[in-house]
Amino acid sequence: MASDLEELIFIPAASHSAANRSSACSRTRITKPPQDQSVIKGTKAVMTCGVTHDLSVTVRYVWEKSGSVIDVNSSPRLRLDPDGTLHISQTWSGDIGTYTCRVTSVGGNDSRSAHLRVRQLPHAPENPVAVLSSTEKRAINLTWAQAFDGNSPLIRYILEVSENNAPWTVLLANIEPESTGVVVGGLIPARSYQFRLCAVNDVGRGQFSKETDRLTLPEEPPSAPPQTVIASGRTNQSIMIQWQPPPENHQNGPLQGYIIRYCLSGLPVDCQMKNITNPDQSSLILEELIIWTNYEIEVAAYNGAGTGIYSHKVTEWTLQGVPTVPPGNVKAEAVNSTTVRFTWSAPSPQFINGINQGYKLLAWEPSRSKEVTGVMVRPNFQDSVHVGYISGLKKFTEYYTSVLCFTTPGDGPRSPPQRLRTHEDTPGAVGHLSFTDILDTSLKVSWKEPQEKNGILTGYRISWEEFNRTNTRVTHYLPNLTQEYKVTGLTALTTYTIQVAAMTSKGQGQLSASTISSGVPPELPGPPTNLAISNIGPRSVNLQFKPGYDGKTSISCWLVEAQIGIIGENEEWLMVQELANEPDARSLEVLDLNPYTFYRFRMRQVNIVGTSPPSQPSRKIQTLQAPPDISPANVTLRTASETSLWLRWVPLPEWEYNGNPDFVGYRIQYFKAGSKGGVLSHIIMDRLEREFTIEDLEEWTEYEVRVQGVNGIGSGPWSQAVHGRTRESVPSSGPTNVSAFATTSSSILVRWGEVQEADRNGLILGYKVVYKEKDSDTAPHFWTVEGNNSRSVQLTGLGKYVLYEIQVLAFTRIGDGRSSSPPILERTLDDVPGPPVGILFPEVRTTSVRLIWQPPAQPNGIILAYQITYRKNSSNSNAATVDVLSPSVRQYTATGLKQEMVYIFRLTAQTRKGWGQAAEALVVTTEKRARPQPTSRPVVPQEEVQARRVLLSWEPGSDGLSPVRYYTVQYRELPESNWTVHSASVSHETNSYIVDRLKPFTSYQFRVKATNDIGDSEYSEESEAITTLQDTPDKAPTILSVTPHTTTSVLIRWQPPSEDRINGVLLGFRVRYRELHYDRLHSFSVRTVNSPSATWADFTSPYSIRNLTESSLTQYELDNLNKHKRYEIRLSVYNAVGEGPSCAPQEVFVGEAVPTAPPHNVVVQSSTATQLDVTWDPPPLDAQNGDIQGYKIYFWEFQLQNETERLRTLFLPELGVKLKNLTGYTTYMISVAAFNAAGDGPRSLPTRGRTQQAAPSAPSYIHFSELTTTSVNVSWGEPKQANGIIEGYRLVYEPCTPVDGVSKIVTVDVKGSSPLWMKIKDLADGVTYNFRIRAKTLTYGPEVEANITTGPGEGAPGPPGEPFISRYGSALTLHWTSGDQGRAPITRYVIEARPSDEGLWDILIKEIPKEVTSYTLNLEMLREGVTYDFRVIAVNDYGYGSPSAPSPTISAQKVSPFYEEWWFLVVIALVGLIFILLLVFILIIRGQSKKYTKKADPGNHSNCTSLPLTHGEMVRLDEGHFPALELNNRRLSGKNSFCRKNGIYTRSDQHYPSTFAQASTNTPISPNNFAVFL
Repeated sequence: MASDLEELIFIPAASHSAANRSSACSRTRITKPPQDQSVIKGTKAVMTCGVTHDLSVTVRYVWEKSGSVIDVNSSPRLRLDPDGTLHISQTWSGDIGTYTCRVTSVGGNDSRSAHLRVRQLPHAPENPVAVLSSTEKRAINLTWAQAFDGNSPLIRYILEVSENNAPWTVLLANIEPESTGVVVGGLIPARSYQFRLCAVNDVGRGQFSKETDRLTLPEEPPSAPPQTVIASGRTNQSIMIQWQPPPENHQNGPLQGYIIRYCLSGLPVDCQMKNITNPDQSSLILEELIIWTNYEIEVAAYNGAGTGIYSHKVTEWTLQGVPTVPPGNVKAEAVNSTTVRFTWSAPSPQFINGINQGYKLLAWEPSRSKEVTGVMVRPNFQDSVHVGYISGLKKFTEYYTSVLCFTTPGDGPRSPPQRLRTHEDTPGAVGHLSFTDILDTSLKVSWKEPQEKNGILTGYRISWEEFNRTNTRVTHYLPNLTQEYKVTGLTALTTYTIQVAAMTSKGQGQLSASTISSGVPPELPGPPTNLAISNIGPRSVNLQFKPGYDGKTSISCWLVEAQIGIIGENEEWLMVQELANEPDARSLEVLDLNPYTFYRFRMRQVNIVGTSPPSQPSRKIQTLQAPPDISPANVTLRTASETSLWLRWVPLPEWEYNGNPDFVGYRIQYFKAGSKGGVLSHIIMDRLEREFTIEDLEEWTEYEVRVQGVNGIGSGPWSQAVHGRTRESVPSSGPTNVSAFATTSSSILVRWGEVQEADRNGLILGYKVVYKEKDSDTAPHFWTVEGNNSRSVQLTGLGKYVLYEIQVLAFTRIGDGRSSSPPILERTLDDVPGPPVGILFPEVRTTSVRLIWQPPAQPNGIILAYQITYRKNSSNSNAATVDVLSPSVRQYTATGLKQEMVYIFRLTAQTRKGWGQAAEALVVTTEKRARPQPTSRPVVPQEEVQARRVLLSWEPGSDGLSPVRYYTVQYRELPESNWTVHSASVSHETNSYIVDRLKPFTSYQFRVKATNDIGDSEYSEESEAITTLQDTPDKAPTILSVTPHTTTSVLIRWQPPSEDRINGVLLGFRVRYRELHYDRLHSFSVRTVNSPSATWADFTSPYSIRNLTESSLTQYELDNLNKHKRYEIRLSVYNAVGEGPSCAPQEVFVGEAVPTAPPHNVVVQSSTATQLDVTWDPPPLDAQNGDIQGYKIYFWEFQLQNETERLRTLFLPELGVKLKNLTGYTTYMISVAAFNAAGDGPRSLPTRGRTQQAAPSAPSYIHFSELTTTSVNVSWGEPKQANGIIEGYRLVYEPCTPVDGVSKIVTVDVKGSSPLWMKIKDLADGVTYNFRIRAKTLTYGPEVEANITTGPGEGAPGPPGEPFISRYGSALTLHWTSGDQGRAPITRYVIEARPSDEGLWDILIKEIPKEVTSYTLNLEMLREGVTYDFRVIAVNDYGYGSPSAPSPTISAQKVSPFYEEWWFLVVIALVGLIFILLLVFILIIRGQSKKYTKKADPGNHSNCTSLPLTHGEMVRLDEGHFPALELNNRRLSGKNSFCRKNGIYTRSDQHYPSTFAQASTNTPISPNNFAVFL
């Protein structure tokens, strides 16, 4: 401070002529002197010095501190105002003192003083010491030395405590300021304590003192008993006792276990003890206890100091057992033929082992020991002898009898069996009574022994009498071996009643009777009639009927048959009821029907001859609905995931719906096993559903599930409950009570508690401490703690004075759980710092240098100062110059250096722990510096190449008279071209560097550059390409699915890791698998979940390994597994170096797999037009993979699978099905798949089948066109469902109202191959007609109908003018005039013609342009010799108009061509004769000429080649000059345009152009014309 306030004097400007001033001036004096002040450190102090003086006098102010003059210019903290006020900013303890203001002037001098006190926070108390109190238990004596009060009296001390490394909390907040010690009481034994103090004055609270050494109180026995002690009987010889530990603050030390003390209640016997050495155990089953006995139980905890307090006694009974001895003095005797009487005495109460619930009387036949008849008898505590009866036994039958006593848990032993026989009784009815050899006066009666003999048969009694005349009865007794008898002496044609009965010693048995007429053999009966149904219920109906013809004998039985479900003429009839020996019955109740099922009944009656034909069927009825009778079968529950279970069942068969199928579904009920609450349910309204995934469950929890069927009426019975456990998962929360405490500058002690039991989700295998520097982007570090009992770990190797975020997570075999939250923040302790970095000399002169630096990379605390030392490199360290700089300084200029010398600079940083490591740098005092030269090409020795790091070395280049400060190393991954900086701060003192964080099995190149004070060198030449070595893979394959393949194998599908994560050449895969034993895990999790020795491996079998050497595999069948076991499967990859990590475990249940082969021998047979019968054989036994639960039949119309595929499911392993309600005469493809509990197997190849023909559907449409006043063109579409081969159509039309009093119905049959249209011409004008048409295959289908009214419609054209006809040869030309065009322009004209022999108008020409008013047609279009009328109809957009008046009648007789006329033939003959004559004449002349020529020129010959006209020339002449002749001579095939064909009027579509008709008639050939041609 003194250096800051040295020699500061403020002198105002003064006049130099003071001596000439007037002597009369006022005296200078201090009127506002400085005042004593007390300021807080760091604030501003203002010392005033107000002066009163003459204005002409110059005043000089001088401030002194403790006698020394203050120089205001020596420190920026000081400022002196012109009025003498002194300002001191940023005050500190060096400013404390007495300040004097001295004023001097010619008017006088004066001075005044004031004291400045700077207050600050008090210092921390020194030397705190904690020791155990020698006088008090659970107390600690704490002492300390008084702290500096910060120039302000202390107000109080604050004491904080850390218990068991927990965060600091205030323990005492108002300790007297004069105190130097305190006794801390009320502490908890066996806990460690650490204390720290701070002092408080009026400025505030000072720093805390150094922490005391951690002091642990000695243990004491627990001072409270275990809590919530509960006992419950588990079995008849065991009791489960459960408890919670004593409150933590009463445990008084780490618990080492528990003592369980138990003894018989109320008896003076010694207690037995059980020692539980696991403090985390909270339950115990006391075993080998006495059955049905009351026990007193106490529990106490103990620690290293002894046993604590016992809990209050709890009493509990062991459960009841079963009696160990049978009842005594058992006697059994038959009372009658169906009842046995028992007597017995009760067993001794000491052997009953519980509450006697009664007795069971048992009887069974010797040959049927499993079919026991039993009766329960309540205990009778008043009588010593008990009596009971079993009735309803079989008559005259041997039985074994026994008696037992039972309690709630079960039955005791049976008494020794006693054999007896029920009494004899009269027998039942004889069987198969029949008559043969029926004559007028005799007949033979035969029968069989009764099924119920009820004794020893002694004979038979037969009697007969005339019908309803008992006085004619004749009786005979026959021996027991006789089973037929010939009855004689009968009267012819008389009805007799014949009765037969068996006999024992007890008398005559039940009579079997029948009536018969002598001499009239009995006949088959007739069917019953008049069936009526009443009292329809869910399972029964009442059937009334009238008996049919009895066949001249009595009716012995009534039979009821029914069609069930599907009612139809071709459906099967099944027997549903029989009523015997009721010949006079007129109604009966049909029982055991299925609810909500369609029925149709019929009856038969039976006599001794046989069964009658069936009656007429009754009406169709449907029974009422009822709740389902059965529960879904084969209910299985499998683990699906960590929070879900997969439930499967076999759905109810259709006949068990008992209600509307649309409302049939299933209710699923599930709850935690052993829990009495929390029952949840889910309803699935799909009757065919057979599986459901129960979601949102808790992890690693066992559930109990059951299923019931429901319908619109109610619910059926529940299935047997099944149990399943959700899969183990990762913990869903972190451990509790996480705390952290820095122990050294590089280590932190971390502690934590357990994970909440509900969040464990599996077996905790250990913990991981997750830590990283706060606000750092680097990946967190993990410290693994194996075992589920460790609760603390010391993190070492940490950064010094670094603030860390710390979390703890637990892990199971599945993986890591969630981390604890929020993160705990803890800073390691400080230490001496590392060296400053980045030393550079940006300015170098011959006599001075300036260096800059950056703080240490590892400050290891708060930097308090820097120390710089420099000297010549050649001198010793004693000659060094040392300078200490403030912590904010980042540069320093050294002066007074000598030029061209090498200096060494050392720079160190300081924390409160001391000076740290120095950083050294050389510098040359020269101005001739340059950038460094590149280093040599870096090299990597092969022996220094590893998988993830290499050693790079190089030789430095010239430093350019400026020492190299650091090197930069870059690398690039080949074949990429981008360089990446690995490090830009490689020490200048080294010529090698370890390049780490490289990828294994990857090629790299490296380069280096040097940096000095001037700048960077060029990069060196790239190194040779170096390939790192292979390393173990660092990623596991991803298992896509694990599915059961067979009952002993699973199919694993996976995706290998990416190539860059294999770290080498992939050689193969490794499959690890082992069985999981959930039953053992269940007990483990309940009883020893926190045992320090318990690991997962203790409760599972070791892994088996399969090596797969084919690297291209993506799936593998893991076989030879055990059935009905759950397996854990892991997968890893390996290369030449080793194996990579395993993937997360996958669980799968082995033993259930879908069938791997389809059903075979699928056969499809056509049954009816709507039914196909499909049969098949099951898949091969080795491909079924379990019991086949049913089949799925897929069927669809051929080539329409996507649109028409349907499914029929059979939930029974039947081998056939009837597919009904199909489309007739349609090809179907059928495929069958089997399914079991695991799912559906593959489908069979589609098999083709076609239904039989049936009646087709109605034609798809009916259309009308070309409607005129008397005709219409009717067309129709094919049926949408042909249901067979269409053989034809039937068209029926009739007027809706009679025409001229006559209603004519016309029926026309059209062959199937004919066009789908017809011209109807015999209609009347203005009449509405009804048209109906239907198609036919084997029979006619439904019809489609429509109405049409003849005549022009509204807006149609009017009639054209009456046509007239002109004729030219074989052509006719019609002329007409236009009429009214109607509401729209005329578009065309139509010509109709009417032959005289039919009288029906028909369209002859359709398309005549609207501009034309005449038309020429060829007579070839008409029938020759028939007269015709013609008329014209105009057409517009509204339709056909009214026809014109008929034209004059004209005949279709054609004019023969001239070459067919008689005269033409005569002319031709004459011309031929003339030619012949001319030829003869020429030859004669020629011959005469030759004579003369020969005579004149004998050598000149001539053959007849100069003939002027030859036959060939004439042919050419015909061909070249008579084309019309040849054309007109041709016979036209379309001559007749109106002809009958198949009873239908049709006309030819062949039309002849009018030009042809004109061409053939314009130039008629006559003989004159012919001559011209010649």
